[in-house]
Amino acid sequence: MTRHATILTSAAALVLLCVAAPSRAQQTPAHSARAKELGKRVKCMCGGCNDAAGSCYHSGGTFSGPCPKALEMLTNIDAQVASGASDDAILKSAVQEYGPTVLIEPSKSGFNLAAWIMPVLVPLIALFAVWETVRKWRHRGEQTPAAERGTVGAPSRELLDRVQREIGKD
Repeated sequence: MTRHATILTSAAALVLLCVAAPSRAQQTPAHSARAKELGKRVKCMCGGCNDAAGSCYHSGGTFSGPCPKALEMLTNIDAQVASGASDDAILKSAVQEYGPTVLIEPSKSGFNLAAWIMPVLVPLIALFAVWETVRKWRHRGEQTPAAERGTVGAPSRELLDRVQREIGKD
């Protein structure tokens, strides 16, 4: 086979492959807008990423797009939306199935409240501590002179006699 024929055969095979292969949009089932929004509030539990199920796109490897676990989770959410379940009920169902780590945002009650308060509280406490430290350092430099405290003056006679005795010992 000539080089020209090999190139034509390869090109024809590539065109057939592109036409015959289903597109990614055809493989991914259509989910409702509400299911997609709820999918952004739960974590994909495939173990290969830390993305939300609604935005899980594995790049590279054999495919690029939502993993099978994310598609399963979105399909489950979509079925619950279609049955008329509330957002809270759908999220509670995900927590019952996968545990509390499935939620992207922790609940705002109980011990989880610390996850909401600490990012604000800790910097405020640190800022207050720095403020107090700087204030104390500034006041340390503004101490009153020794003359105003009454400690400046001639040494007492007892102190002078003691110094003379200490010098005389050498």
